[in-house]
Amino acid sequence: MNQVEEKVIEKLPEDKKSLRDEYVNETRLIEALLFASQRPLKLQDIQERLPGGVPVAELISELKNDYISKGVNLVNIAGGWTFRTADDLKDNLRSLVHVKRRLSAAAIETLAIIAYHQPVTRGDIESIRGVAVSKGTLDTFA
Repeated sequence: MNQVEEKVIEKLPEDKKSLRDEYVNETRLIEALLFASQRPLKLQDIQERLPGGVPVAELISELKNDYISKGVNLVNIAGGWTFRTADDLKDNLRSLVHVKRRLSAAAIETLAIIAYHQPVTRGDIESIRGVAVSKGTLDTFA
């Protein structure tokens, strides 16, 4: 049994009609709001965008159960709801995510010297800066 199968999924009784059947458009809107938002949405934020009387918490609960076996899951983070990649798939996706590294002040200064004085040697850079240029700084530019 994998992690997904081990999770407990709360099901509605067979004789009870699903809330999603009654609130089809509202459920679709909730999904769209959660997908489009750059931050987790609190229930109140979602409720403000829906007509009165819509059981947002219950619809969120049903959506969470629907997505539990999918590639993305609906999760509560810091009191707000958002979609996240399923935990068991994160290792497969690491190669797709590129984290931008910020340059240090020394690296920016070195780049400015290279841009202004090119062509320039390592010795020229060290002479202008007054300190040794680390190999790591130069490797960053390669």
